[in-house]
Amino acid sequence: MIFEFLGSPWRLALLILAFGAALAYTRFAKWSRYLTTPSALLLLLMAFGLVGHMLAISLEAHFPTQPDDIEAPDGIVVLGGSVGEMLGDRSGRINFAMAAGRVTTPIELVRRFPKAKLVFTGGSASVDGSPVSEAQAVRQIWRAVGVDRRDTIYEDRSRDILESAAFTRDLVKPMKGERWLLVTSAMHMPLAIGVFRKAGFPVIAYPVDFRASGDFWRPRVPEYTGEAIATVDLATHEWLELLTYRLTGKTDSLFPAP
Repeated sequence: MIFEFLGSPWRLALLILAFGAALAYTRFAKWSRYLTTPSALLLLLMAFGLVGHMLAISLEAHFPTQPDDIEAPDGIVVLGGSVGEMLGDRSGRINFAMAAGRVTTPIELVRRFPKAKLVFTGGSASVDGSPVSEAQAVRQIWRAVGVDRRDTIYEDRSRDILESAAFTRDLVKPMKGERWLLVTSAMHMPLAIGVFRKAGFPVIAYPVDFRASGDFWRPRVPEYTGEAIATVDLATHEWLELLTYRLTGKTDSLFPAP
């Protein structure tokens, strides 16, 4: 829990700011400004979206978006991470937590490529348990909009990207030369591609849910501070996972080539 807390830049900066402010009332007061000034500046940059933009766009721009005339794929793999497992308990309805494009984009893809196999992979990552797995929730959504076919595959055991890659590979048994699209958030794509390649499942990146603007030097100022802070946390999490997975041998490169 402590590592999760410290892995969030804004929380760490806030903690340092509070500690620095507390020092102002002690005999170490002269050190207060050395802590409060940089941490306050960092929080300000985060609040206006500059830090999140810099962290996110380097991830999101790595794999280009696919053109409209993309060659028809043999299959489409959709990663979980968009449905809030515990958010619908009170209302009984399914709610999106974030990254709704992971669920909505395949609807359009299936209608464009009706012969492509459709696979959703995502179980429950909740420690306390969840009334439904994410795969079950997505099945309800796709059934409601008419894209839940008899041959649609729902992998509902995986709890992380490693299991998603391995379980999906074993389910679909991709043949050499087949073209499989991987649909997930643009920020998550470098890690996902690296893990799928390591698992022996070559896929083509189909990024969705972009959070940063397309221009590296012209960041978009988020409408809400919470949005800016969330981007910082998400991007930092992805960078830390990229590094961790590479150091532990779960991927073959820190930043997989497009």
